[in-house]
Amino acid sequence: MPISTSHGVVRVMIERGYLYVTGRRKELYPTRRLVDMALKIAAHDPFLERIEPQLLALREATSETVIVGKRQGDQIVYLVVYEGPQTIRYSAPAGARKPLHSTSIGKTMLGELDDTSLAAWLASAELNAITGYTLTAADALVNDIAESKRRGYFLTRGESVSDVFAVAMPVHLNREVLGIAVAGPRYRLENSLDDIAAQMHEAIAQIETDTRQRTP
Repeated sequence: MPISTSHGVVRVMIERGYLYVTGRRKELYPTRRLVDMALKIAAHDPFLERIEPQLLALREATSETVIVGKRQGDQIVYLVVYEGPQTIRYSAPAGARKPLHSTSIGKTMLGELDDTSLAAWLASAELNAITGYTLTAADALVNDIAESKRRGYFLTRGESVSDVFAVAMPVHLNREVLGIAVAGPRYRLENSLDDIAAQMHEAIAQIETDTRQRTP
């Protein structure tokens, strides 16, 4: 943003009690009011507060990390991350952004596109290698997405984080599409993908049923 605009935003936040200034260098720090506001917003997320019980149940059923993500341009953003209970587990912060082509949730979002839209996206997308396993060729990614649709779930096999596998599926909520993933170390997930996918299907079916019942 322009400097003048930035100064204006900061001034208003100070006046309203969200920031305070300290020290000779005039360093800015958030007040407790800003934290309380953020917690209030998070507690009333229009998507997550409705589906949290099913997500927590899915985490308990799989003993792995459960992630909810949404597409933002050429990336997905993690809306929430429920870390698994095991000592060795996948961990990432809410708000993290990841490429579409290397993540299971990203592939899920690409799988929602029709063939024409997917081809148009691939024509301008940069399929950079995130790990040595990342699919960087357009035809390989298209084939992977097609196979995932036939299989009923999307996968990343160390393509975003080495030695981390993840299973993902879409969930449709009030005309919005989110991706739900279960992620964990390769040695645990590699031989249990179908079992995890079955548990995810049950959770997502329940989420979508509950959503329809709430919608007038």
